[in-house]
Amino acid sequence: MKNLNKFLVIISVVAFIAGPITAAAATAPTWGAAYGYSILGGTTVTNTGPSTASGFVGVSPNSSIVDGAGGLISAGEHKNDASAIDAQTNATAVYNSLNQDCTSGPVGPTDLKGAVLTPGVYCYSSSAQISSGGVLHLDALGDPNAVWIFKLGTTMTTVTGASVVFDNAGSACNVFWQVGSSATLGGSTHFIGNIIAADDITLVTGATVNGRLLARGVSADGAVTLDTNAISGPTCVAPAAPSGGVLIVTNYYSLVAPL
Repeated sequence: MKNLNKFLVIISVVAFIAGPITAAAATAPTWGAAYGYSILGGTTVTNTGPSTASGFVGVSPNSSIVDGAGGLISAGEHKNDASAIDAQTNATAVYNSLNQDCTSGPVGPTDLKGAVLTPGVYCYSSSAQISSGGVLHLDALGDPNAVWIFKLGTTMTTVTGASVVFDNAGSACNVFWQVGSSATLGGSTHFIGNIIAADDITLVTGATVNGRLLARGVSADGAVTLDTNAISGPTCVAPAAPSGGVLIVTNYYSLVAPL
């Protein structure tokens, strides 16, 4: 019996690594005022190297954006103004809307290195990571509108050289990481998706993100820390311009601005 149990464990691990894993269906949230932000902190946004953000950079309820000598290039900065305040309110709404069905429970090992995940909701009671040099495959099964939601009870971590890639279509607009505490992306990580963390988000030197970084600061600082990083993304479906407003199209988002 002991040998049989070992055999079944080996088969389970091989199945996790070799084939796609499915989960409960996921529904993408509505961004609202957070739509145009690449980076949003609760207390501070700190940059210590030449970094770029295709959308806005903002902070609220505090107002500290500390930019080192390397320079942070973005679509503009908002320091606890009306735009940043609204963006944080909507970031909270998005975070809460990601509390979707978790009937699949935790999916395989908490190290996502080598995993192939089809669209759906993936839930982890505590932390998850992508270990050094590991690749997480998101298999859209040919659907360009496929949605992935990752719900982590505590931390999300990637180690140096880790990456997230799409197989068979997929868009970073529809990948969401709800992090219960803090997220850290290791050096030279290539990451896909929108990270909405209850606390801090830290990018180590050379990490890149195709998506957003939104730190709420629920029980900790809510700081976003950068060091020679690039936060970019695809052109997502823009909200309709309100009465008396105009759509401003950038290389990342289509932004709604008042006349």
